[in-house]
Amino acid sequence: MKTTGTGRPSGLIVAALALAGIVVSVMMTLVVPLVPSLHTLLHTSRADAAWVLTITLLASAVFTPVAGRLGDMFGKRRIIVIALTALIAGSIVCAVSASLLPVLIGRALQGCALSAIPLGISIMRDVLPADRVGSAMGLMSSSLGVGGALALPVAAVVVQYANWHFLFVGAAVIGTLGMLFVLLVVPESPLRTRGKFDFAGAVGLSVALVLLLLGISKGSEWGWTSLPTLVCLVLAVIVLIGWGLFELRTTDPLVDLRTTGKRQVLLTNLAAISTGFVMFAIQLVPIQLLQLPTATGFGFGFPLAVAGLLMMPTGIMMLLSSPLAARVSARYGPKTSLLTGLAILAASYLAAQALIGQAWGIVATGALIGLAIGFTFAAMPGLINAAVPRSETASANGINTLMRSIGSSIASAVFGAILAQLTIPFAHTLIPSLAGFRTAYLIAFVGALLAIGIAILIPGQGNKTAPRQVTAEHAKPFMADHHLKCD
Repeated sequence: MKTTGTGRPSGLIVAALALAGIVVSVMMTLVVPLVPSLHTLLHTSRADAAWVLTITLLASAVFTPVAGRLGDMFGKRRIIVIALTALIAGSIVCAVSASLLPVLIGRALQGCALSAIPLGISIMRDVLPADRVGSAMGLMSSSLGVGGALALPVAAVVVQYANWHFLFVGAAVIGTLGMLFVLLVVPESPLRTRGKFDFAGAVGLSVALVLLLLGISKGSEWGWTSLPTLVCLVLAVIVLIGWGLFELRTTDPLVDLRTTGKRQVLLTNLAAISTGFVMFAIQLVPIQLLQLPTATGFGFGFPLAVAGLLMMPTGIMMLLSSPLAARVSARYGPKTSLLTGLAILAASYLAAQALIGQAWGIVATGALIGLAIGFTFAAMPGLINAAVPRSETASANGINTLMRSIGSSIASAVFGAILAQLTIPFAHTLIPSLAGFRTAYLIAFVGALLAIGIAILIPGQGNKTAPRQVTAEHAKPFMADHHLKCD
């Protein structure tokens, strides 16, 4: 087994960081099977229960860019451990709670852990041998989708056959295992960036993101032209503009907008928004189709646990496609890998229109979409890292992860509105119609085409070779500036 400059086996480092990424992404879909009954379980209204999902998204959006900057300054492994500690604490709070407020607090703490993924990507770039970096970063980046896809069927089984609190007990256990694995195996990155932490920038970006995502996620409930929605969105734009002007003038910005504005970084982030948007359709549509009663004429009547298990190939294909995507990136560049994934994604959603009436077709197209998402997520860190300084990789990848989350948030609002409007009466209630599901797939197909158009504009092929390993010798100037000791 190959070792790094720290003397630790590179395979174990990759496994530890990838496990941390999967554990973190599990949190994003952990409560999805609970959604229909959350209001009953927490003794609250449906509208208030929806905050159990929304609060996790808001917390991850706020903390991810902040954690990236802190990791670049004070040590990436250190911040990963803090993020996983928040995940464990949040899981314990939810596991022992049966009312709304403590569950919201716990879910917010869980959301903070999403920052472990971009931080892990940055550590891989800093400490792994050059020939392992591409595949390792691809696996870490794909873990954002893998964990979510694999968590859904497991959570569905737990919800159907056990007490819902066991979901969070299990989350606390795997979170603890992930953190211990990181502490025992992963070395601290020797690289540090200079400067002071931009508290004003962190507050400004946090306020803007909360307003933006709140308006997007609650718009369908409040009404898109309602005063609360419009106030949130307008204020988000105003705050973002003011924040951007401040960041351009400050000496040590939270986000270096000049670097983020580089064509390669900017277009990759726009592609991340589109991919996050398109990915959400596979999380929303198939699980509903597989569960709807056969009496509808288009549902398949599977129990929740079975429907969840039938979606497991999506997550497995995401996991398996990462090494293949790394080989394509190494030979032809990450842009080619990104375009390959997006092309498969578009073709898969087009095929889904024809196969929507067959259970095997839904599973097969889900697997193909998983393959495609694995390619696209694996390619993005290579494009980002090729265009930013080594000392800014954690914050730059944090912004990229944030863009994917924003894309998924927009998709949640769009697809939710579509399925809420295109309905049919069934058993004294309204359910999404077949036309609604087909429309969702069609919009996902158009979104994939848009992502392809953006990716084509990314300059060149990115960096075809993995970046050389950073050693303690290279990092001495940075370490001396902060008087920090690395593991």
